[in-house]
Amino acid sequence: MKIAVISDIHGNLTALEAVLMDLRSAAPDAVILGGDLADGGARPAEVLDRVRGLGWPGVLGNVDEMLFRPFALETFAAESKAPAAMWEAIRANAAATRAALGEERLAWLTGLPGEAREPGLAVVHARPGDCWRAPGIDADEAELAETYGPLGALVVVYGHTHVPGVRRLGRGLTVVNAGSVGLPFDGEARASYALVAATKTGCSSATIRRVEYDVERELRELASCGLPGSAWTAKMIRAKGPAMP
Repeated sequence: MKIAVISDIHGNLTALEAVLMDLRSAAPDAVILGGDLADGGARPAEVLDRVRGLGWPGVLGNVDEMLFRPFALETFAAESKAPAAMWEAIRANAAATRAALGEERLAWLTGLPGEAREPGLAVVHARPGDCWRAPGIDADEAELAETYGPLGALVVVYGHTHVPGVRRLGRGLTVVNAGSVGLPFDGEARASYALVAATKTGCSSATIRRVEYDVERELRELASCGLPGSAWTAKMIRAKGPAMP
């Protein structure tokens, strides 16, 4: 069974539509959403409406959770060493995104589970039982096996770091980071998603698909959307990586 996992859209409808076009040629049997759907980009409500209309299953991301459960952000921020100004910027944009989504869309987000399953495959946003913390991009095989092995799947796909990759570990475990559709952090402007072929007995293939999209169009959308975090998101899109507000 060939399954696509698309994660970390972050309100970037321009990139999402390009990925949807690419899925036509990739022709997966199923698509799973990897979380962090709306906050950050120019069109959070439109992104949620688009993916909901497609009827795909998905998992809860930390940015999804902070929209309907603001104290989850405060709990994480209290333990962080990041500058206070960053958390202020995140709070302001989350409040505006929350208002743009409205109660019905927020209620839909509350129903997202912590993990999704297909035969031989498990999908989480960051790590099992915690959508806020994932292994770092330089995590070794032992850490990845310790984190994702308990899921009991032969293939585990996650997102959160915005840096895609495929790691084949011992005992037949393959760990895949799907990267980010809307906000890649690996020096590439192109959208990223994962395509895996998994069965109950193993993984026959796991690849990262990169998709060109109209970045300048999305930057124009950000410039005119009126969300308080739009300039910060545009800065990260241009940098193709993380940046401070």
